[in-house]
Amino acid sequence: MDPYRNGPTPAIASAPSKPLLAMTLLLGFASGMPLALSSGTLQAWLTVEGVNLKTLGWLTLLGLPYTYKFLWAPLLDRYRLPIGGASWRRRRGWLVVLLLMMAAVLAAMSHQTPSAEPDSLWWLAFFAFTLVILSASFDIVFDAWRAESLLPAQRGLGAAWSVIGYRLAMLTSGGLALMLADLWLGFQGVYLLMAGLAACLAVVALFAPEPSEAPAPRSLTSAVVEPFREFFSRPGAWLLLLMILLYKFGDAFAGSLSTAFLIRGAGFSPAEVGAVNKGMGLLATLVGGLAGGFLMSRLSLWRALMIFGVLQAITNLGFWWLASSPPTLAGMTAVVLLENLAGGMGTAAFVALLMGLCDVRFTATQFALLSALASVGRVVIGPVAGVVATDWGWADFFLLSTALAVPGLVVLALMRQRLDSGLISRPAQEPD
Repeated sequence: MDPYRNGPTPAIASAPSKPLLAMTLLLGFASGMPLALSSGTLQAWLTVEGVNLKTLGWLTLLGLPYTYKFLWAPLLDRYRLPIGGASWRRRRGWLVVLLLMMAAVLAAMSHQTPSAEPDSLWWLAFFAFTLVILSASFDIVFDAWRAESLLPAQRGLGAAWSVIGYRLAMLTSGGLALMLADLWLGFQGVYLLMAGLAACLAVVALFAPEPSEAPAPRSLTSAVVEPFREFFSRPGAWLLLLMILLYKFGDAFAGSLSTAFLIRGAGFSPAEVGAVNKGMGLLATLVGGLAGGFLMSRLSLWRALMIFGVLQAITNLGFWWLASSPPTLAGMTAVVLLENLAGGMGTAAFVALLMGLCDVRFTATQFALLSALASVGRVVIGPVAGVVATDWGWADFFLLSTALAVPGLVVLALMRQRLDSGLISRPAQEPD
């Protein structure tokens, strides 16, 4: 019998919990850092340089590789880097090399001057696109490393710490980077600073423990086909995919226009919304992630998903209350804190679920595919949300967001036996 078909991953049993979680935090930071540097911070730089709005609009397409990263994930499951010794293997080698390549690209971006050299804008766009591809590839490897390294009891906290690292990185390469660029270093200096930070993170990644490794797929064809064949050999695979698609659907629907509602619908100023929704909301998300991870060490995965999913649905009603009554700053603060707290808890449990579903031989591919499926709702929901808010009004919009959370919870209820028994991580039949 193939030992790697019995469970999602053999983790590093000898690794102490706290150092492993600390590494998860730092690598989560490395995962989140490039996002703003290829989007919001880059857009701010080009706006200051006088680039026209049409060009800025087209440059938003640079982020597409994040959506389609599952297309090359099999390559990272199949191939090891031809450097170093056995200790590099599939995961740590890629983590280090990708961070070094990102450092080189960021350094190259820091030498561009879009306002002085016309061709520099296109070079900057080229480097930004390269950065996105490298960042998406790093995400693939990091997700695989995290799923393979963390013990089942650590996955809730591991998911929480990685999300915290990711969010802190977005603050660093977003808000802090803009402040440094405006007050001290300029944008070229900021990108050079971020290049140095990426190089430092590469050194940190050298000390990431290599997960216990299953044999890599024998061929690229096997790396592409076998992850699907293995996953769909499990009982209830289609129902599980439906649950992944629907679990955070209501949360995503409400969140797609929450900022627009607070400003246009509830009448708060952009400064008030920024301070509460972005500042205190982020803090609540981090606390929620940690609380979710802590509670998951004491609850079964199914129970945590159900409790946190119900909380996500109920807290959407807070926005309905704001839309149905005279809004106050205190009321907005309470609603935003509770919604982000529940969202952080739900995210921790959901990421832990995705980690637990991956077969160790194909972790990069399966995690990339499952996370892409989970993002479908966020991608397609925007146009529908805009129509509903316009035609129905804000109160009904948020009532609908609560109703849209129910189908995912119903499917989750149907999955209880499989989740509690662990059948979701095993194929229907074990080979002899």
